[in-house]
Amino acid sequence: MENTASTPVSHADLRKRIAPFRVKPRAVVRLGDDSKDFDPGYRDQFVTRADAGLALAEGVRQLGEYQARLAAQSTYAVLVILQAMDAAGKDGTIKHVLSGVNPQGVTVHPFKVPSLIELQHDYLWRYQLQLPERGSIGIFNRSHYEEVLVVRVHPELLGNEHLPGAQTDIWKRRFREINDWERYLADNGVRIVKLFLNLSKQEQRRRFLDRIDEPDKNWKFNVADALERERWDDYQHAYEEVLSATSTKYAPWHVVPADHKWFARLAASWIILDALMDIDPKYPKVDPQTRAKMLEIKERLLAEGRHRE
Repeated sequence: MENTASTPVSHADLRKRIAPFRVKPRAVVRLGDDSKDFDPGYRDQFVTRADAGLALAEGVRQLGEYQARLAAQSTYAVLVILQAMDAAGKDGTIKHVLSGVNPQGVTVHPFKVPSLIELQHDYLWRYQLQLPERGSIGIFNRSHYEEVLVVRVHPELLGNEHLPGAQTDIWKRRFREINDWERYLADNGVRIVKLFLNLSKQEQRRRFLDRIDEPDKNWKFNVADALERERWDDYQHAYEEVLSATSTKYAPWHVVPADHKWFARLAASWIILDALMDIDPKYPKVDPQTRAKMLEIKERLLAEGRHRE
């Protein structure tokens, strides 16, 4: 039976929908106009724009149900990593996709420029401190991947990290270290969901112009973002390297088409929901002794009500 926009999506259907976005381990990723695999303007045949609102609402509802079970079971945590070029829609994705989730069970960490204290530690230290606890969902709005993206495009930043000795093959080494760290997290019950919102240069230009022309969006525009746009090709190459080297079986990357915000949000909800369905958390069952005690208390409460009547 085919799912409609307002009916729950089965796990099998979800896997079909997100399969085009997943980066297979050891795949060589190419982005940009010559990419045969990842088109920023892609929209699949499962949902039309007219149905997107209902489909997203249903996905958000399912996310809320699974998040409640995740919290009750308190065995696994989910870490959602969001990476993208400026104006790709990270904040909007977080806002719309997690609108139906209990806020007590979600934390969002937008990582900025490292502080002086953070620079006195290894580069993964500040990210380790913000990991979600069991039963919760953590979102890294930018993440430890900045250390192989921004720092790679601007290698002069390495001088602030107080690294010992000569740093040969530092990017390959950091890829290995990140893979090892994520494997450690996965082995300890942290399900990692990595999303790269794939925005085209043309669409970024349009969104920047909107932010300049529309007074209500002026606050979103940052001159530094426009300067970073001049390094677009460098960033695309850095992302290609990251996606190729760090998409693993236990922590795969998903390249989400981001030129259409409605579809990017929908695809992100599918990918996160798929991870929760894989975990399939259950509400804990009480032991027979506790259940018997609960029934005793129930009888006393019912008797109390009858007495008052």
